[in-house]
Amino acid sequence: MIRRRSVLAAAGGTLLGSALATGTARADATVAVDPAVGYGRWEGWGTSLAWWANVFGARDDFADIFFTTRSVAYGGRTLPGLGLNIARYNLGACSPNSVGGQSMVASPNIPVFKQIEGYWQDWNNEDPTSAAWDWTADANQRAALVKAVRRGAVPELFANSPMWWMCLNHNPSGASGGGNNLQSWNYRQHASHLAAVALYAKNNWGVDFATVDPFNEPSSSWWTATGTQEGCHMDATVQAAVLPYLRGELDARGLSGVRLSASDETSYDLARTTWNSFGASTKALVSQVNVHGYQGSGGRRDLLHTDAVTTAGKKLWNSETGDSDGTGLTLASNLCLDFRWLHPTAWVYWQVMDPSTGWAMIAYDQSTLQPTTVQTKYYVMAQFSRHIRPGMTILDTGVGYAVAAHDTTQQRLVVVAVNSGAAQTLTFDLSRFGQVTGGTGGLVRRWNTLTSGGGDLYTARSDTYLNGKSLSVPFAAGSVQTFEIDGVAV
Repeated sequence: MIRRRSVLAAAGGTLLGSALATGTARADATVAVDPAVGYGRWEGWGTSLAWWANVFGARDDFADIFFTTRSVAYGGRTLPGLGLNIARYNLGACSPNSVGGQSMVASPNIPVFKQIEGYWQDWNNEDPTSAAWDWTADANQRAALVKAVRRGAVPELFANSPMWWMCLNHNPSGASGGGNNLQSWNYRQHASHLAAVALYAKNNWGVDFATVDPFNEPSSSWWTATGTQEGCHMDATVQAAVLPYLRGELDARGLSGVRLSASDETSYDLARTTWNSFGASTKALVSQVNVHGYQGSGGRRDLLHTDAVTTAGKKLWNSETGDSDGTGLTLASNLCLDFRWLHPTAWVYWQVMDPSTGWAMIAYDQSTLQPTTVQTKYYVMAQFSRHIRPGMTILDTGVGYAVAAHDTTQQRLVVVAVNSGAAQTLTFDLSRFGQVTGGTGGLVRRWNTLTSGGGDLYTARSDTYLNGKSLSVPFAAGSVQTFEIDGVAV
């Protein structure tokens, strides 16, 4: 992730007309949920660990807040746990040691808490049991990973940059001109580092990585020697060269069940370009296409889904996204567009904790590294993540401002809708279901968040009832509401 998202959103590429470009409902609109059109079983919600976990990874309260649905005390209030079940672990690229008189070159602009320490610190010995490897590194992020997994999270391993000594200029923030920075003679070594960590995690941490992605926004050109974080440009040719090595290194360690994901490009359109540049043999190595959602409301989500899922038969994750709107309204709107057009089976927020209150769900002070305020965005996230749960089937709503998910076993329908405009009433047409009863007397449980603040923040209400197979609900301006409708069968 890099804070250059406003540029991407403005130059997001061709939009698929007004329907794709906006998630805004018209006044007093009707939303028809169609159980005959489904988009797969939902795998879950997540966050990357990286920097926030490097600071707060040892804390159990944050592990409970983010990776359970428990009620957790924090800052004099009780927070509803977000129930995230995906943890993306960032394999670091930094280390303080010298090898043969050579040391890491650090960008003058990267803060210490963003320098994630890697494990293979001396290129002279590839044996993970040798002194060339430091398995005590990255203690806090490791602790957060283990806590998340113990709370049921599925882990994914990824790398913002190869180890500094694998980089042409020994700078894990990037090349001076933003070009390729992984030395060609270290393609296999980068793969070996990832595979060795996956095996060590399995044998020593109780962590079985489901997938490994060796890249992070690799085609982007902003990874430079003066950057503010770890990063490495690797064009599609380099990516295609690294992926076979990674498959081979995992298989050689008995990790044939660990799947490859790629390429974590920064936008929907760039992800398509990279994916379509790969040959058949390269595509065959990749089980899961990862994309970042930093194109905001722009980009051809629909075409990426067609290329990756319909044509290639791969899983598709929005594996990282974020925005600077602390109200959560942008998050909710773009998330609904993802459900409408991208149809991912998982969705991952970049940093649930961040020094910027806009980007954060829970903020912290960069100078003191102390946690501070809970943002409205946190409660908006809860509207989705606490109710649309793994195993549910995502259903079509025909609009870009409402999401529906069905739990066949519990016969429960969940609908989350966003009203980004003026106050209005939304009617949800459930007539295509065979059975819709609701709770006692047709009761529908609902939760409401006003993104303007000062009002409902994931507030539960028991005042809404079905009218046959229809549900009409007033929405305040800038509000997000979640509905759980029981007794719904296809």
